[in-house]
Parts: sequence; C-alpha cells; structure tokens
Amino acid sequence: MKNYLFFVVFILFVACNNTKSNLEVLQGNAIGTTYSIKYITPNNSNFKLKIDSIIKAVNKSTSTYIPSSDISKINRGDTTIIVDDIFEEVFRKSEKIYNETAGDFDPTVGVLVNAWGFGPSAKFNNLDSLKIDSLLTFVGFNKVSLINKKVTKLYPEIYFDFNAIGKGFLVDIIGRQFEAANIKNYMVEIGGEIRVRGKNQKGELWKIAIENPNEDGTRSFATVIQLKDEAMATSGNYRKYRTSADGKKYVHTINAKTGYASESNLLSASVITNGDCADVDGYATAFMAMGFEKTKAFLEKHNQLKAFLIYADKNGELKTFKSENFED
Repeated sequence: MKNYLFFVVFILFVACNNTKSNLEVLQGNAIGTTYSIKYITPNNSNFKLKIDSIIKAVNKSTSTYIPSSDISKINRGDTTIIVDDIFEEVFRKSEKIYNETAGDFDPTVGVLVNAWGFGPSAKFNNLDSLKIDSLLTFVGFNKVSLINKKVTKLYPEIYFDFNAIGKGFLVDIIGRQFEAANIKNYMVEIGGEIRVRGKNQKGELWKIAIENPNEDGTRSFATVIQLKDEAMATSGNYRKYRTSADGKKYVHTINAKTGYASESNLLSASVITNGDCADVDGYATAFMAMGFEKTKAFLEKHNQLKAFLIYADKNGELKTFKSENFED
C-alpha cells in the first residue's frame, strides 16, 4: 500500500427540517479556504456582516498573504508595529504549544515554508543541506518575544507564519461572537477545523464523519463522532505537497528541527478538545512533524486531548489509532 493517502474529513450535514425555520446557514470563503456555519436563532438573526468583519480583522493582523498586514510588516523588519489583541492571542497560544511540544510546533518556520515553496514568497531553487542549515538559524520561537504589544526578534530574518493555527483561531473568534450573542447551538467549520456548541436543529449532537482513505474511489467512514461542546482540527499531508522532477514528494508540514519538508509515518491526525480550536489546530500540526510513536506518547501525557490517527506501519500498511478517551 502506498505510504500516503487521500484522507478527507467532512461534516455530516443533516437535512434541514422544514418546520425548523430558525436554522441559519452561512457559507463562503475565508483565509484561502471555505467556511460553513450553522446556528439556531429564535429571531433569524443574520451574522454575515459581523463574520465578514471578523475575517477582515484577522487578515489585517495575521495574514502573510496581505502585504499591509501587521504580520507582514513585522516579517519585513518593522519594529514600530503595536500588535492588536488578535496577534497577541495567536502569539501566546503559539508560544504555549511550542513549549509543550518541545519545538515541534513552531510558527517561526516561515522562512523554511517560503524556501520550500509553500508560502507567499518565491521558493528557493536547488535547496541543499547547507542552505537549510543556514535558514535554521532564523527558526525558533525561543528567539522572539512579545512585550507591551511589540515584537522583538533575535534576527531580523525571522519570519512568522501563523497559518498552522490560523484557521482554528478564526473558528474560535466566530464561535465566541455567537456565544456573546447568547446563541447556544452552533457549528463553525473553516477548512475542516470545527467548533460546536449545543445541538443541531433536530436536537441531536453535531455529528462529524472521518472518511476512510479508499484508493478505489469509493467512500466509507472510518468513524463517526458526536462533538459535545468541543472543537476538532485535522492535519494531514495528503493534499498540500509538491513533487520534484525526480519524483520525490515534499509535504507542506516543515520539520522545524531538521528544516526538511519530508513526511513522517503519521499521515493524518484529528484532535479534539473541549477548549479552543486554535489549540488543537496547533497540536495536529505538531503531530505531523512528530510522527506516530512520538504523538502516541504525547497523548498519553496530555489526556485533555482526544485523537484519531491514521499512520503507516513499518511495512507501509495503513493503520488507525484512537486515544483511550476517544469516543465513536
């Protein structure tokens, strides 16, 4: 069996009951992906304009694809930027996950993301071990600090890239907006990252399906779960990768310690928590760099996380793993 697979996480959308007119559905594009939002409101409140405003604010603060954003200015070496609360929260969450994963999650890996051709800047041609070693000088969240809303970098070349936590964070901000408006039943999904509260329009817990990686084009489910006021994020190298002229595969998850864009034996990680989606977004990314065995050991020490993993064993055979607290 191949050492990689196409693995899809998607939402089981329950058909809308015509008698339930208070289910609102919003769909659109944000931060380079799509979103689908469902919420139940007694007065048919429309949050579209508010959500558009939230997306714009997050982009202005943390999008590396917008030259005028705060993060782009900081990446170019502007030391005068006073960051907003959005940037600060993403920074603090990143710092926490960086420390907990011993650097396997590291948003200062941006210089390597660009070099490998997965970022907004032009990729390097003929990237060799010497160049990678030199770029690693500019990687390390322990080389940056945020004091009084101003970022300090040990090297001006350090390049922040919060994309590995950004979708989950935007999910959280929108979810908090619903909660502030006393919306008790909602589901926010952006690019596969999900946060739910309460129940759907049929009074049932929100259901999420994780699909088997069938190679014959058929569809079947590895498992179906119900989220209970939880958030879930999935990371995998089954979509974003490049193939070199000699056929070698380079994945978008860059190992911040080695500097290389090579896949581990962990092919997909779905992580669940009753906390923020941004957190599990970051952990899922870290797990892809860790590989299966290291991720399994990490989960044993962090039982606030639930996980469903798909990995390749030493023979290249597809296997699945559920943490002990994972419920189908």
